[in-house]
Amino acid sequence: MMRRSKRSGVWEHFRLINDEKDAQCKLCGATFKYNSSTSSLRYHLNNLHVTLAIPSPSQPTIAAVLGRRVCDQRKADGITQRICGMIERDIMPISTTEAEGFRELIQFMEPGYNIPSRATVTSNLEARYEIKKAKLKTCLSAANVALTTDCWTALTTESYITITCHYIENDWQVKSAVLLTESLSERHTADNLAAKLNQAVESWGLTGRVVACVHDNARNIVSANNPARVSWKSVCCFAHTLNLAVNDGFAAAGVNRVIGAAGRLVKHFNHSTPATKALEAKQRQMQLPAHRLIQSCKTRWNSVHAMFGRLVEQRWAVCAVLTDRSETKLSDARTLELRDDFWQLMEDIAPALEALQSATTVMSAETEVSISNTYPITFSLINTHLKMANGDSNRVAEFKSKVRTSLGERMKVESEDLTSTTPMIATMLDPRHKHLGFLRPASRISANTKLLELAMEEHVDSTSTNEATTGDDVPVQGATLQRHTSAMTLLLGENYTTSSNDDIKEEVDMFLKDASPLLDSSPTEWWKVNEGRFPRLANVARRYLCIPGTSVPSERVFSAAGLTVNRLRTRLTPDHVNMLIFLNKNRGV
Repeated sequence: MMRRSKRSGVWEHFRLINDEKDAQCKLCGATFKYNSSTSSLRYHLNNLHVTLAIPSPSQPTIAAVLGRRVCDQRKADGITQRICGMIERDIMPISTTEAEGFRELIQFMEPGYNIPSRATVTSNLEARYEIKKAKLKTCLSAANVALTTDCWTALTTESYITITCHYIENDWQVKSAVLLTESLSERHTADNLAAKLNQAVESWGLTGRVVACVHDNARNIVSANNPARVSWKSVCCFAHTLNLAVNDGFAAAGVNRVIGAAGRLVKHFNHSTPATKALEAKQRQMQLPAHRLIQSCKTRWNSVHAMFGRLVEQRWAVCAVLTDRSETKLSDARTLELRDDFWQLMEDIAPALEALQSATTVMSAETEVSISNTYPITFSLINTHLKMANGDSNRVAEFKSKVRTSLGERMKVESEDLTSTTPMIATMLDPRHKHLGFLRPASRISANTKLLELAMEEHVDSTSTNEATTGDDVPVQGATLQRHTSAMTLLLGENYTTSSNDDIKEEVDMFLKDASPLLDSSPTEWWKVNEGRFPRLANVARRYLCIPGTSVPSERVFSAAGLTVNRLRTRLTPDHVNMLIFLNKNRGV
């Protein structure tokens, strides 16, 4: 027969021993027979430990009655919502509410509050998810959007796909949201990925309004965004393309040897407590910044730039530790010490890496227009920052040459179709770059012709939409009206009430001749002011300028969420991962 739970206050000062047949006082060690009654135990405490004054449960003291706090329903609901908000914001397991430490904390802070069950918290979170999802659907109901997507695998070996969307509101504010982060159990084939993307677009009611999807250069996702499988444009992530080009440069110039040697050195200091302490002592002695060394990551070239920069900053402190035989054994020092030419290369290559790092930073902006910077930055890197300069060593010159060639080929800068690519169209519509000074004159003429075509297409589309809307409002007796309209059209011409092609060409010409704003200005702010002057181009700009230049938005989701999922392992189900990441990342919606 199971005993009832011990609710009496005496158990704060007694423990059960001898198979729960006896109770022992924690204060003085006295032992008493125990047979479900606590009377003798309470008598002992009230007589020998008077200051405790444990009352009978049936006779609470006046102080206890007067001091009892009551948690009214309004406050209880507020606490519950904040608990849900905590789980949402920190992507915590829903079982947090069942944790003993959490319950003790809540009971101490608000004794009258009844902690909701896991099922109740789940229901609250699901309700919040549905409300926020409906709100986001409303925001997207009339918007043209762009997507970014990426796949990632948690340490639990579960594979996930994240899809984000990006759009420009009527007031020209650039907005982004996470649509889903779902488990992807099937193989990552092009057909399966395309099916997942199309399913997401359909479920969110975005069919026909997705302009482009930005993704990395993996063959499966590139193929998934082929026109045969989807209805939108495929845009490769500029940051990933640049990463591939830089890695080509590292391989060609022999920089990978330096990266490997520098990585071993950093690993030694970051994984050895004595080495770390010795480095800290040398930093203080030499009055160097108390910075830890940075390890590079194979998939992110910019981490190499960070590793090189930190090693150069701490060179003499590092060398002092390696030459101190009381801190580093001779055999280890011989393995870890970097050659002088390695140190020199890390210094010499820094300006080129700095320019490439700046390009990555600018292109990875999420709340600002970025895709229109793609080709201006590409040509600037090729024509300026990656050109051989006086004083460049052979390795640096070889690195620059290879990156220039690789980047040019990957970005297809010599392609005849360059002016028809999605990033270049966005560049034409960015008032800062519309002059296209980085292109040859013939390419600029081709680009301006393309811009005129887009404006005319926009005019036709908007006219068709207006006619369709008007047609829905025509009454049944509209046959006479139709005959009358046909007669008026015959007399005055079809273009009497509509803008002619000359008007559209004039709009494009005015846009191109208008003074360009400063580079640091916001193109969306410019369009907000000038939308009325260039209405057709404004509609086209709203479609193209919402496209991110990189797939970094979806990568940021799994970089943060992946750490949480890996930390919690199996304590979050895939459905909860999707729900909590959606709530967490869309807090501003």
